[in-house]
Amino acid sequence: MDKVLISIVGPTAIGKTRLSILLANYFKTEIISADSRQFFKEMQIGTAAPTAEERAAAPHHFIHHKSIKDNYNVGAFERDALECLDSLFKKHNVVIMVGGSGLYVDAVTKGLDDFPDVDPEIRENLNEILQKEGLKTLQEQLKTLDPKSYENIAIDNPHRVIRALEICIGTDKPYSSFLKNKTNERPFKTITIGLTAERKLIYDRINKRVDLMMDEGLLNEVKALETFKSENALNTVGYKEIFKYLEGDWDLETAVSEIKKNSRHFAKRQLTWFKRNEATLWFDHDTNPEQIMARIEQELS
Repeated sequence: MDKVLISIVGPTAIGKTRLSILLANYFKTEIISADSRQFFKEMQIGTAAPTAEERAAAPHHFIHHKSIKDNYNVGAFERDALECLDSLFKKHNVVIMVGGSGLYVDAVTKGLDDFPDVDPEIRENLNEILQKEGLKTLQEQLKTLDPKSYENIAIDNPHRVIRALEICIGTDKPYSSFLKNKTNERPFKTITIGLTAERKLIYDRINKRVDLMMDEGLLNEVKALETFKSENALNTVGYKEIFKYLEGDWDLETAVSEIKKNSRHFAKRQLTWFKRNEATLWFDHDTNPEQIMARIEQELS
C-alpha cells in the first residue's frame, strides 16, 4: 500500500493548522479539513478557520464549502472525504488531514459505527425535555445511563446528547456499547500525529485565542448571524454564548468568560477522544517540525 493519509489531531488552539501547512509543503501535497465547524462559510472568526493567507500557502478542501443552512452531517462528510481522497491519491502519494472533530476524523480513518433503529417517538420526547427543562437535564440522564459516553461525546451539543440517549433508551444498552472496535478497510495507510502540551499551557493558549477572536470582530460576526441562531451549526462554542449576550441574558464579559470556559472543556474532551488511539504519535506543540517530519519519514520507510 503506497498511499498514506497523515492525520493531525489535538486540542483546539494547539497549532494543528500551522503544522498541516508545513507538512503539505514538505510533501508537496494538499490538505483535507476534518473540523466540522470550519465547513460553514458564514463562520470564520469563531471557528479559527485557516485564513486566506494560510489557504493560499497550501491547497485546502472542506473549508467553507457549506452554508449553515445546509443539512450536512458526519455520514455525508465521510462519503465526500473518501471521494476527495480517491481523487487526491491519483496525484499524490501522501495527503494531509487536519482537524479537532474526533468523530469526523474517525469517520474517514475507521468508518462510522452501526446503530440499531429506535422508535422515533423517543427522540421527540427528548427534544421536548430539551425545550422544557434544558440541556442539563439530558446531560444528567446520559451521565446515569452511559457514563462512558458522557465523558467522551460533545456533551454541550444537544444533538449528540439526544442521539446517545435515544440509543440508550431505545435499546436498553449504553450508546458506547455500540461503538465498534474494528476498523473498516481503507485503500490507504493512516499515520496519526497528535499535538499536545501541559494542560495549563493549553488553557492559556485558548484564553488568548478567544481574546484575539474578540479583537478580530467575533461579536459582529455573531450579530450578523443572529437571524439564524436556531440552526444546528451555530449551537456551538463561541456563538451560543454571544447569542446569550445579544438576548440580554449575560453581559459581554460573562459571555467571553463562558466562551473560554466551554472551549477549555471542549479541549479536555478532545484529548480524551484522541488518546483512545494507541497508534497516535504524540509530540509536544513546540517540537521542531523537522523532528516530526523525520519521524513520519521513518514510518513511511
